[in-house]
Amino acid sequence: MARVLIITNENKEIKELAQGLSRAGFDFSIVTREEADATLAENPPDLVLLNVEGKNPEASFFGLIRDLFVNDSLPVVASIAKERLGDITAELPFSDFIVSPYSIPELILRLKRLLKVTDSAGNDGFIKAGDLVIDTAKAEILIRGNRVELTYREYELLRFLASSPGRVFTREALLNKVWGYDYYGGDRTVDVHIRRLRSKIETDELTFIETVRNIGYRFRDDLETTIV
Repeated sequence: MARVLIITNENKEIKELAQGLSRAGFDFSIVTREEADATLAENPPDLVLLNVEGKNPEASFFGLIRDLFVNDSLPVVASIAKERLGDITAELPFSDFIVSPYSIPELILRLKRLLKVTDSAGNDGFIKAGDLVIDTAKAEILIRGNRVELTYREYELLRFLASSPGRVFTREALLNKVWGYDYYGGDRTVDVHIRRLRSKIETDELTFIETVRNIGYRFRDDLETTIV
């Protein structure tokens, strides 16, 4: 049973949401912003639903997202008021969002689709390509034996590309395969995530991902790659 952590600062719609999640078979808990950090550290869920609606006395809505999840590997779904859509950028570290007020069945469908993408990534093995090792059982990345911290989406991009070395993927294909649906931010979000990923795993002497001009990206096929 997938575990969902709901972080909220208002009770609005939470009762209906809780009933919907229960009927859909989710195990969930509801915490406030003040309780979120401890809960995430002590009992990490499979997915986070950030349902902060009104004014936040501590930080802006988007500042809260950055503070909580910029270095976290958990998939995050954010509930966003319609009037805040213009504030969304590809740099915000959430996996999906839904416009509030929202339909509970639509939200549950989004959660299920996102968790399906997460589950499909879980091969119990390794991908080795030169100095890079992807431990898919632990969702860990090692470069020359040193662990590299990636966000959830950065990890998914790397794992997906490395699984098919030499194959070129368009930005649209990566959105579909890695994000699992058409993403609001458009294909620019792929470029942003690729750039961040490269900054963490590559140097002038060590490269893994290649840009194919006017098309997309591919993982190098001239490395000795083993997938087990």
